[in-house]
Amino acid sequence: MHTLTIIGAQWGDEGKGKITDFLARHAALTVRFQGGNNAGHTITLKDRRFALHLIPSGVFTQGCVNILGQGMVINPKAFLEEIAMLKKAGIATKNIVISDRAHVVLPYHQRFDEALEAIRIDKVGTTFRGIGPAYSDKATRLGIRMADFIQDETRKAHIEALVPHVNRQSEGLGLPLSDVKQLQDDMAVLATELKPFVKPVGDLLHHALYENKKVLFEGAQGTMLCLDNGTYPFVTSSSPTAAGVPLGAGVPPQAVTEVIGVVKAYTTRVGAGAFPTEFNDPIAEQIRQVGREYGTTTGRPRRIGWLDLVVLKHAARTSGITQWALMLVDVLQNIDMLRLCTHYRLNGQEIDHVPASMVQYAQCEPVYTDLQGFKTSLEGISQFEDLPEPLKAYIHKIETVTGVPVGLISTGPERNQTIRCHPFHQLDWEV
Repeated sequence: MHTLTIIGAQWGDEGKGKITDFLARHAALTVRFQGGNNAGHTITLKDRRFALHLIPSGVFTQGCVNILGQGMVINPKAFLEEIAMLKKAGIATKNIVISDRAHVVLPYHQRFDEALEAIRIDKVGTTFRGIGPAYSDKATRLGIRMADFIQDETRKAHIEALVPHVNRQSEGLGLPLSDVKQLQDDMAVLATELKPFVKPVGDLLHHALYENKKVLFEGAQGTMLCLDNGTYPFVTSSSPTAAGVPLGAGVPPQAVTEVIGVVKAYTTRVGAGAFPTEFNDPIAEQIRQVGREYGTTTGRPRRIGWLDLVVLKHAARTSGITQWALMLVDVLQNIDMLRLCTHYRLNGQEIDHVPASMVQYAQCEPVYTDLQGFKTSLEGISQFEDLPEPLKAYIHKIETVTGVPVGLISTGPERNQTIRCHPFHQLDWEV
């Protein structure tokens, strides 16, 4: 099967949008397999910046079919607003398809999201988009799939039956009650506009894989925000790892072959939770400003840390990553010393794994290897051999410690600011 899976190897915001857009030029289908509009993928095309939250990043490639997979939870209003944004920019939207098995985020999910965060002792740092409550309803069999949402009688019956339960929960949380008629009317309008996009995608994906067409699976967030493999409870409500692809896209496990782990040349995190390599000084602020490290979805300033190779090894183990896409290396220019965390120290002992206990993880101290920084501009460099020697040494250390080669190097936001290394050429993806 000629597939590539694109996942974030850190806490999200690694640059998956650029890599997916870059690779989608040669893909027949791009499939987003989890999450909702709590994600934010930024793509730069000829100095135009697009922020996508639900729609796969292959939308800018003519002829590429973009599927919002069954593992997603989708806010109809947010989806239609994104469609309008793309149309206004002159981007075709006819090749966008929503799986009829995807679940719907309803207005009360967002209210619950805010209320639940308010009562938590340890704030998760949710985006207040209603994603967690929508997944909760899915798990408790109180959700509604797109296939039923676009059918008037089924949707009406669902809302009629569920609102009393929703209002009991709302009362307990001190929230406004949902008005059945208003909710029915609002959802009827959205369902009508949404209906042309909703289709059964199982056969479409099956035939694409059977015919050996190039298929991209695009994850949102990152490994460390995985519900199972991440820094629980400071995580999202789905699995952004390659393990989430079969369920979230509706394909067999064999469809996950090559896995590209997208990783920043440093580390960032939004929201609460342990972050061993975090630092706050003028260099951290320099990285934040040069790298535009503010949340695509929330606008919040991101926390800054040195590159954590323990986290990358964790991502490689849990997703079977076959190569790295190293992003934002240009942001490290003009920093005298670059630090790489190779291990943690916990209770006086060195470890090279991420503890499951967040109490223990918060106690981990990073063990660093310090490397010389570089001053040379990366502008116009298109070959690995032409990179500054200190940067080559930095990349070599990443490969040595993680055991995973670097296949792509991003030196800027544009598509052409991407260096293809030998491991990527072996994929034969562009032929």
